[in-house]
Amino acid sequence: MGTVVRFTSDRTSVDVTIGEDSPGVRDFLSLLPTQLTFEEFNGKEKISYLPRELNYEGSPGSDPEDGDLIYFTPWGNLGFYYDASGIDYSDATLHIGTYNATEDQLALLEGSVTVEIVD
Repeated sequence: MGTVVRFTSDRTSVDVTIGEDSPGVRDFLSLLPTQLTFEEFNGKEKISYLPRELNYEGSPGSDPEDGDLIYFTPWGNLGFYYDASGIDYSDATLHIGTYNATEDQLALLEGSVTVEIVD
């Protein structure tokens, strides 16, 4: 189990399970609830920029996989990876949680998106 965070647009919702504890994850959760805007990026992920940079000092990097929600420290964005092929471990890619949604569902996650803890 873990904390469930729901991302809801006017056309779909995607739940992310957060099962780990790190400074970056705790700071992300402290921003909620919030409104974000997502966009397609590079045919690999849906991204959104947070209202401020996360405090992630001491958070481990990751080797992202399809179904991961990540925070990319150089740009300060969240990313829903749906095609992580060719992306390797990086200290700059922090694992936030995992989701189970199709690319079609992610395509509907656009415009104003409400992000809130539901569990």
